[in-house]
Amino acid sequence: MKTIIKTENAPLPIGPYNQAVLKNDTLYVSGQIAISPTTNELISGDIKAETKQVMENLAAVLKAAQMDFSQVVKCSIFISDMNDFAAINDIYGSYFDNETAPARETVQVSVLPKNVNVEISLIAVR
Repeated sequence: MKTIIKTENAPLPIGPYNQAVLKNDTLYVSGQIAISPTTNELISGDIKAETKQVMENLAAVLKAAQMDFSQVVKCSIFISDMNDFAAINDIYGSYFDNETAPARETVQVSVLPKNVNVEISLIAVR
């Protein structure tokens, strides 16, 4: 059986998916973009601010599942411009301890939902 994880502290889904699904001790978190859950507005114009909002949205979903970034084992980062990698990595890295950081990949894509610059999904294990 799977458990659907929902929180009003992260953007609500804009399609046929859930914020996260918990199966046994593994949490699968859908890709988050830089939508503020309080205003439902897209954060844009500054890649660091955009990335911080994405990470805060991920943190809210983890918290709703009674988990945190220390339990993340895998992240997938999708970016629209590889030239933003260093700025994204700077913010992303501040949420993890280098010694126990998760596995990840970073992929440049041509277009992301709502034309954002970064989307991040993750998998966490209790």
